Amino acid sequence: MNIGPYLLANALFVAPMAGVTDRPFRQLCRRLGAGYAVSEMISSRADLWHTPKTTRRVNHEGEPGPIAVQIAGTEPALMADAARHNIDCGAQIIDINMGCPAKKVCSKWAGSALMQDPALALAIIEAVVGACAPRGVPVTLKMRSGWSQAHRNAPALAVQAQSAGVQMIAVHGRTREQGYSGLAEYDTVAAVKAAVSVPVVVNGDIDSPEKARAVLAATGADAVMIGRAAQGRPWIFREIAHFLETGSHLASPLVAEVKQWALLHLQDHYQLYGEFLGVRSARKHIGWYVRNLPGGEEFRQQMNLIENCGTQVVAVADYFDRLSLRMDRIGEGVSYPSNRLKRTMEAELTA
Repeated sequence: MNIGPYLLANALFVAPMAGVTDRPFRQLCRRLGAGYAVSEMISSRADLWHTPKTTRRVNHEGEPGPIAVQIAGTEPALMADAARHNIDCGAQIIDINMGCPAKKVCSKWAGSALMQDPALALAIIEAVVGACAPRGVPVTLKMRSGWSQAHRNAPALAVQAQSAGVQMIAVHGRTREQGYSGLAEYDTVAAVKAAVSVPVVVNGDIDSPEKARAVLAATGADAVMIGRAAQGRPWIFREIAHFLETGSHLASPLVAEVKQWALLHLQDHYQLYGEFLGVRSARKHIGWYVRNLPGGEEFRQQMNLIENCGTQVVAVADYFDRLSLRMDRIGEGVSYPSNRLKRTMEAELTA
């Protein structure tokens, strides 16, 4: 599929997630099969653009294109300025955030709160498109199905967004009221797809190759967007790509492969964040890698006490080396001959 002039490698997208989809994580997901990734959201407030956090978020050094940046805010003029600023920093596609359910975002009427005010939402879309069009930069929109169950207005807003010049629409099949609870529904996404001609991307609860195929069939969407299921499992993209192409399952990754990916991820992470922040912010990623693995919870607790990048790398490498002595591959539903053996393995791996 295309977004404006950009032909994408495939229809598997990494969802923008604040505090997660930084440049190192996006690059790893791209290496492991994702065709497209969107940055963490960047505020439209100019006074925040030069803070260390935002400076890291607009650092696209070495990132493969197209580079997509998500912006968030409530004032059309400021959102237009934010679009221009991020284009100057290397953005090739601008994504408008109307999907974030976080209280600190919605309390300021940004993110999915904008779906309560369609007139303001449209004014923001028109302002951003107006800023991007002269630069040849496509604008996309990410939104929820609506604000609440009684107000699923995504199809109506999608039609307006398309008319205003938006070139792709991603829909998370939950309302803002739901947050991340309950189950995503896909009827609203299907209604959006039926209402517009631009590409539509479906998001929400897609955590397996089978689920990706089923949701694409149910909605008619052009692509799937994966968020939480990729945390600690960035190879999910190559698994889905293989399944959609062949109908068969790709073998689970070798423990040695996951070790290599995790260490590469850590090195890129440290380069972006530095020693002090790097070792601390890497802990959540390490925790995701080892969750559901033998001794994973105990190892995560030990990891939280490490305050040196070099020591952290050695500990992660050692964990996977010891794990490789007990299993060849990492996959869901790992079975053991007995609970006693499982406990023994866990004890050895955390010794």
